[in-house]
Amino acid sequence: MSKQIYLFATSKHPDAISAQSLQVRLLKPEIDFSSYDHLIITSKQTIKALKQYNKEDFIDISALCVSKKTANSYKDFGGKVLDFGDGYGDNLVKFIEKKPKDTKWLYLRAQTIASDFVARCKADGYSIDEEILYVSECAKEALEVEVLKNSILIFTSPSSIECFLKTHTIDANAKIIVIGTTTAKALPKGISYEISQNTSIDSCMELALSLR
Repeated sequence: MSKQIYLFATSKHPDAISAQSLQVRLLKPEIDFSSYDHLIITSKQTIKALKQYNKEDFIDISALCVSKKTANSYKDFGGKVLDFGDGYGDNLVKFIEKKPKDTKWLYLRAQTIASDFVARCKADGYSIDEEILYVSECAKEALEVEVLKNSILIFTSPSSIECFLKTHTIDANAKIIVIGTTTAKALPKGISYEISQNTSIDSCMELALSLR
């Protein structure tokens, strides 16, 4: 009998039982976009939050995006992309360091973040302001889903693990797949896991189907 696959993410996949791990509450702080040379965008949720603002105020400010997918979403929204990383916030530092230290950056972020790359850049003298545009909270689906033993669990963020562990324990016979090294760090000590080849749900699912 093939193993059941559980996907803890904000999106679904037809080959898995998808349990939304987080629900997002958008915020709308007052922002003077005219003060900045570039934006930093590390999630699609940020783009959703930006839809609350007057598009003309920021759409011509190019954005450094965390991944190609996020960059494409911002382009589809009509925005300009300065560059994009490989899915990890830590790897955006090299792009920031290419610009003069007096370049004005605005990091549009979640209340809780996994990477401290902006703090490290600011400590090195780069000018980066931060605004919180959304809050991620544990969704009922992830908290209440019934998980069969000896299954495959896919976690796509540190928060997806934290929410799962509020109401579940990880079965010793379960196979664990994480979307990246930052997510892996949120697992309890001693838990074995595999990392998907790319930082995408499709890549996680490919790995899961190969382990079934």
